[in-house]
Amino acid sequence: MTGRVSRFERTTNYLVLGVFAVLALTPVLSVLVAALGPDDSATAGPVTTVAGLHVGNFAEAWDVGQFGTYLRTSLLVSVLVVAAALVLSLLSGYAFGVMRFPGQRALFALFLLGIMLPTEAVVVPLYFDLRTLGLTDTLWALVLPQVAQSVAFGTFWMRAYFRSSSRAVVEAARLDGASHWQVLWLVLAPLARPALVTLTVLVFMWTWNEFLIPLVMVTSESLRTAPLGLAFFQGQYTSGFTLLAAGAVIVATPVVLVYLVLQRHFIAGMLEGSVRE
Repeated sequence: MTGRVSRFERTTNYLVLGVFAVLALTPVLSVLVAALGPDDSATAGPVTTVAGLHVGNFAEAWDVGQFGTYLRTSLLVSVLVVAAALVLSLLSGYAFGVMRFPGQRALFALFLLGIMLPTEAVVVPLYFDLRTLGLTDTLWALVLPQVAQSVAFGTFWMRAYFRSSSRAVVEAARLDGASHWQVLWLVLAPLARPALVTLTVLVFMWTWNEFLIPLVMVTSESLRTAPLGLAFFQGQYTSGFTLLAAGAVIVATPVVLVYLVLQRHFIAGMLEGSVRE
């Protein structure tokens, strides 16, 4: 009886997961199919085809929409945000998870406030603050706000990891004369690789897909990120859906590649975090 129930539960789980997988993949596959279909724009011309698939749509969208420039900007912004967020989150997570100091709870609550506040609530005053500092329409206007947003979550994420890490390892290192810096970088940071990889994927994905901050903070075309360039591509350069779908695939590809490369470590970090919590 137990075997039957177990087999039934397993079948039900796979069925439910399969239904949700189909629901999640259907829009993605629809866009990909549209991107490989015949160009439906008014200015459609001859496009390279392979086995009946109009693969030349991607090259045309790349050239017409100037996605090369936008992808370079997004890549630069994402790398800077991820690097800064990882270092700062590692430091603050260690401080809140391992160390003890006055005002710790209140300061951590302030970090949590950064997670709860949506971008729409702070983007207008943030714009005026950056304009006062002369930073609008610069690379810093894209990087600094997103670093702040990412550090808020990163601190929460790394604090949870460090609080659940082995206290015996930390105490042994301290007894051997290791400083806080040595404990962090030589002992805990190597052990935290799954959590750091998970944080890297999440921050990269959020930064790459960010639309509101680039829309408000920059006006120069050279500083447009890929999602912002895709929005301007619609209607300004093309009136059809095919090239727009091809542009959407181009913009989404880097995120997919990063996830596929780091998939194993990402899933391990998520599972480890769920078990620890």
